[in-house]
Amino acid sequence: MIIGIDVGGSTTKIVGIEDGNIVFPQCITAADPIVSLFGAFGKYLYDNRIPLGSIEKVMITGAGSTYIDGDLYGLSTSKADEFMSNALGARFRSGLDRMIVVSMGTGTSFIRVEDGKIEHLGGMAIGGGTLQGLSRILFRSHDFSRAVSMASEGNASKVDLLVRDISADEIPGLPFDVTASNFGKADYDAAPEDVAAGLINMVLQTVGSAANLLSRGTSIKDFVLIGSLPALPQSRPLFDRIEALYGIRMHIPEYPQYRTAIGAALNCSSGI
Repeated sequence: MIIGIDVGGSTTKIVGIEDGNIVFPQCITAADPIVSLFGAFGKYLYDNRIPLGSIEKVMITGAGSTYIDGDLYGLSTSKADEFMSNALGARFRSGLDRMIVVSMGTGTSFIRVEDGKIEHLGGMAIGGGTLQGLSRILFRSHDFSRAVSMASEGNASKVDLLVRDISADEIPGLPFDVTASNFGKADYDAAPEDVAAGLINMVLQTVGSAANLLSRGTSIKDFVLIGSLPALPQSRPLFDRIEALYGIRMHIPEYPQYRTAIGAALNCSSGI
């Protein structure tokens, strides 16, 4: 078994790859990346009754991996390039040879995969960290799952200005239900549920629109969305609307939040 670990600032994702299969993906949150890493690894081994002798190699990646030196628990350990890990993880069982990987973590990065090569196209400081920070400020809670639950009961169109709010007729290429301005009609007494729905809508729409603009310089129409945000219940319906609006394809693979960890494990033996 090859173990892939994606070490974030406080959240660590870990997964095993054995005989080409994904084994027991897990996530753990702790106060700092070192605690998160060792906590995740120890819990992964204990929960799944995995003996150290069955592990061939450990591959670590992510911003938090910069704090780690040396082998873990005496196992052969190497660091994997994060953008390469994103690309390999997104491509794994996707059936796609050409794509733009949209890695939606704390921020968002865009990686082009084409003709056996990868290219980091750039990124933006809008992502999961944006949602978490704004949720803490607005809802006075560190429990992000509460904001997600609130959003499921809210209606973003109560706070977002839509095309139908400012135009008597549809504008060519812009149906009535397209957002003209995020939070453009929000008022001081907006329901918290509608605000939560608007927050998630704003971040996901921003990422989707950026991806579409990025694709204009290429002939690529397939985007593979990885990270924690694509796993939100609001993601698939929203990206379906973005697909219809822009004529692109937004793929959300199985285990999107573990794809970087999967790619780190695949770095051990795969090229691209």
